[in-house]
Amino acid sequence: MEKSRLEKGGFPIEGINLALCENPLPPIDEAIEAAKTETYLSNYYTEPYSWRMKERISEYVNVPVESIHINAGSELILRQLFSLYGQRVHLISPSYYLFEEIAEKKTHTFLDEKEGFLFDVGKLEIPNDTTLAVVVNPNNPNGTIFNIKDNISLIERHYQTVFLIDEAFIEFGGKPATDLIFNYKNVIVTRTFSKAFSLAGFRVGYAISNKELIDYLNNHNDAYPLARTAEAAAIASLEHIEKIKERNITLKGLARDFAESLQGLGIKTYPTNTYFFLGKVPISADKFARKLSERNIHIRPLHHERLENRFLRFATSTPENNRIVLDAIRDILKDHGIV
Repeated sequence: MEKSRLEKGGFPIEGINLALCENPLPPIDEAIEAAKTETYLSNYYTEPYSWRMKERISEYVNVPVESIHINAGSELILRQLFSLYGQRVHLISPSYYLFEEIAEKKTHTFLDEKEGFLFDVGKLEIPNDTTLAVVVNPNNPNGTIFNIKDNISLIERHYQTVFLIDEAFIEFGGKPATDLIFNYKNVIVTRTFSKAFSLAGFRVGYAISNKELIDYLNNHNDAYPLARTAEAAAIASLEHIEKIKERNITLKGLARDFAESLQGLGIKTYPTNTYFFLGKVPISADKFARKLSERNIHIRPLHHERLENRFLRFATSTPENNRIVLDAIRDILKDHGIV
């Protein structure tokens, strides 16, 4: 497999891929049909800056259209924000691997395994010279909730620090921070349609912040950021949000069952509010992941400071795939004389 794809953790679609936290459920039928319809209009651009999409997001998150920036996936937005503010970054670790990769200089608040990787954000402190403080809610890779609203005084004290609240998985739990933009110009919220909405392949992400920053982002990006099909699928998903909510409940239930089954095999799992969670295996995490990969099952081992090489991020798949994964893990552990 080519080096760049390996570095991103990408794997062939044919296998069972737990490495990228992709939603195992396909897009809802309404999103698929909307995308099909727009295919026949693909000779036309969307509205500049996907204005129609902004109007639907505005209704969904209850912020003005002028406070929303849309791009082809949230990673583009995150990379641009780090290029603007990422000189001295503070992270709650373990965190989304991209942030560790693109920050120029970093300080950390480390989560404690003994506390189940839980953390009271009300106790978060950051260095005075921090240019960008990142709070992922719910956190990736462990799926626990970090509500920045529990520590508003931190934002007020560090008014020269930009606070990036990454809400990629907010549809699964946690208090949205979108309303903070009305009172704090140093708050940016980023979101995606890749996870709860099952639209990772369509590449739809957005940022919410003060009008000045949003204008800057709009003026320094493509005026037509989304394909017509992607925009149509995202709008249809928002128009059927109750379906999305029901599916999210189903996913969290699958994750609970999956975690309980792993515990039955002697793998320790940790609390989560999402469809992914941390697990601690009795052998090297890298070796464990390689053994699964040989069976065409792909998972991401964690390589984070202060964590021994025994942790992986598990994500639920479909019930059928989960059974296949559990059987493979049982065989691997048997080969090592563990079960």
